[in-house]
Amino acid sequence: MSFSASPVHLAAMHFRSRIGFILIAGLLFALSAWLTPGAVPQLLLFSVAITLWLAALWINAVTWGADQAGQRAAATIAELIGDDSVPCLLTGANGDIVYGNDAANKTYDAGVSKTLAGALQQVLANPGAILFRMETRAKAMGSAHEDLVTRQGHLRLSVNRAGKEQFLWRIEKSANQPQRDGDPVPLPMLTVGRNDAVLFMNAAARTLVGERVRTLDRICPKLPLRSGQLNDINTHTGLASCLVVELEGTAGRREVFLLPGVAATERQPDGWAFFDELPVPLLKIARNGDIQLSNRPARDLLGVESCSGKVLGDLMEGLGRSISDWLDDAATGRGTVHSEFLRVRREDKEVFVQVTLNRALEGGQTVLIAVLSDATQLKSLEAQFVQSQKMQAIGQLAGGVAHDFNNLLTAISGHCDLLLLRHDQGDTDYADLMQINQNANRAAALVSQLLAYSRKQTLRPEVVDLRDTLSDLTHLLNRLVGEKVTLSLRHDPMLSAIRADKRQLEQVLMNLVVNARDALPNGGDIQIITENLILTEPMQRDRAVVAPGRYVSVKVIDEGVGIPADKLQKVFEPFYTTKRTGEGTGLGLSTAYGIIKQTGGFIFADSNVGEGTCFLLLLPAHMVEEKEVPLPVEISNAQTVTEGVVLLVEDEAPVRAFASRALQMRGLTVLEAESAEDALELLADESLKVDVFVTDVVMPGLDGPSWVQQALKKRPGVNVVFVSGYAEETFGDTQARIPNSVFLPKPFSLTELTEVVQRQLA
Repeated sequence: MSFSASPVHLAAMHFRSRIGFILIAGLLFALSAWLTPGAVPQLLLFSVAITLWLAALWINAVTWGADQAGQRAAATIAELIGDDSVPCLLTGANGDIVYGNDAANKTYDAGVSKTLAGALQQVLANPGAILFRMETRAKAMGSAHEDLVTRQGHLRLSVNRAGKEQFLWRIEKSANQPQRDGDPVPLPMLTVGRNDAVLFMNAAARTLVGERVRTLDRICPKLPLRSGQLNDINTHTGLASCLVVELEGTAGRREVFLLPGVAATERQPDGWAFFDELPVPLLKIARNGDIQLSNRPARDLLGVESCSGKVLGDLMEGLGRSISDWLDDAATGRGTVHSEFLRVRREDKEVFVQVTLNRALEGGQTVLIAVLSDATQLKSLEAQFVQSQKMQAIGQLAGGVAHDFNNLLTAISGHCDLLLLRHDQGDTDYADLMQINQNANRAAALVSQLLAYSRKQTLRPEVVDLRDTLSDLTHLLNRLVGEKVTLSLRHDPMLSAIRADKRQLEQVLMNLVVNARDALPNGGDIQIITENLILTEPMQRDRAVVAPGRYVSVKVIDEGVGIPADKLQKVFEPFYTTKRTGEGTGLGLSTAYGIIKQTGGFIFADSNVGEGTCFLLLLPAHMVEEKEVPLPVEISNAQTVTEGVVLLVEDEAPVRAFASRALQMRGLTVLEAESAEDALELLADESLKVDVFVTDVVMPGLDGPSWVQQALKKRPGVNVVFVSGYAEETFGDTQARIPNSVFLPKPFSLTELTEVVQRQLA
């Protein structure tokens, strides 16, 4: 047990030194009073002397009490932590050591050092800043701790407030990190601060370099250092090639490890001992890919207990070429061997590593040192960027393809409808025409799915009660799942409404149920659960952040075969499917993803192999207003309008021909124009009466909304039907400003076109 002078003891000594001066002053005043003539002066001087003596006695009592209190406090602390195997120290003002237990005295010479910063100088390059930072937090919060990388390994430094100006410190070695007590392995290590100042060099580094240097450029003539690669280092024997591994420390410091001889030179047989000492993942690989050595960080990163008997190709994939060829090129020095990003073959999670190879000679044979860096976060950001680019590219492709495809499909399906009107079911051509019609509809659905994934489709949002929607879908869903699968629904009785396209939402639910059915080849249960969800703080899921608010959650749960973790992240990609050829296009989940995202919601997937899968939909809750939006008026046979003049403007001749014939068959007069300029020229005749404009949106020259706005200035009472193969969102804002206008997406059937036009006439 060891005590050192505390602030209380120092104050007591300081006060006692003043007592002597006060007593001497009192004696002088008493002597002066005895020698001074006159009663009044003598009485005054005697009063001053007595006052000074009383003050001296009071100070002596206070300091004695403080001394005793300090000794009692230190003794109490000594009883508590004196025999603790962990170094513990009590500090006072300015970091002075009041007490240090035996472990602290033995490990950090606390009995010799006056301050804690001085005691820790042997393990930390700049302890003052760390101690000040922790002491400030302890004053504010009562305690603080930090994990530090030191010259002796990883330490946890803890501090607790132990009084007004006292702090209790504990210095523990981290149990799950390697320690380097006394540098048993001759591994050169530097601590580098800001501006490349060398703050510390261990004995091995000083031996390698030959001196204690102050700046990094004295060691490495070519800065900056290239971590994980060979660097030229100035040694006591001249310029040598060393493998450099650089780790980020605290407060802007870096720990730099130098591995001399990891190059085309011979090594001592025991020179590979540094593997287990380095806190970075390392592999020693033979030229044929056999893993000869690995350290614990590498095995943890690869998710294996041992690398013995394994080759690199067993643990990693995704190079794009043969890994053995890559290793052979690196071993022979053919070409330029760069760092490569590889995917680790792990089933529990997806991990990516950056692998940097360096050559070494051992026993005349070339071996490779592989420095691994965890690149999972980097690849995740890259995947997010690629996904964004993919969405944009698919959106542009789908938008352009959809426009041309939809024009073709409108002409095909439209003329097929015209032919079907002249053939009944008994005709020999009827079945062929139905095949044409059905396949045209399938092609239209495929284009629609691409648009849905890229969020370019036209949605018809309305207020939807999911309970009613699922109730209406139950019969169809039961037919889809078959007899071996049981479908059960469970609803929140107070379920909020949502605002979505009901038809598209039904498509999403059908896709999810079909996937759940396919995951149950031997039958089982599928559950659909709806409930209200209120988020009070942001929810992080995968790469998405769900903002706080009110949501309606829909879960589709099955107990099927499950989805492996490496495939779970790809299920929403278009054309990605685990089904066999002919069983699916891979667009079902991507379509669901696009619809939900375009609706403003989120879709997530959780799955365990052999246990089942849960798809979670989060849709913003919608507060229904008292004023309900009136539904569109349906046209009955009694209300069918058979008279009127329609101006049809369409630049695609096949579409214009079909639409014109379809409207004329309903008794309407149709005026045709192949461009906006032709339409405005027709309307220049003021005697011409037009009831409805039917116009394409995107055309050469003036587009649909532009010419309609010009025409409505002189004919404000004409209703408008816009048709387009593009999504409505491309011009939705413009259409909203045009009164009495509706939108009809391509491809449309004969019936859909005539009903919309008749509704506008009515």
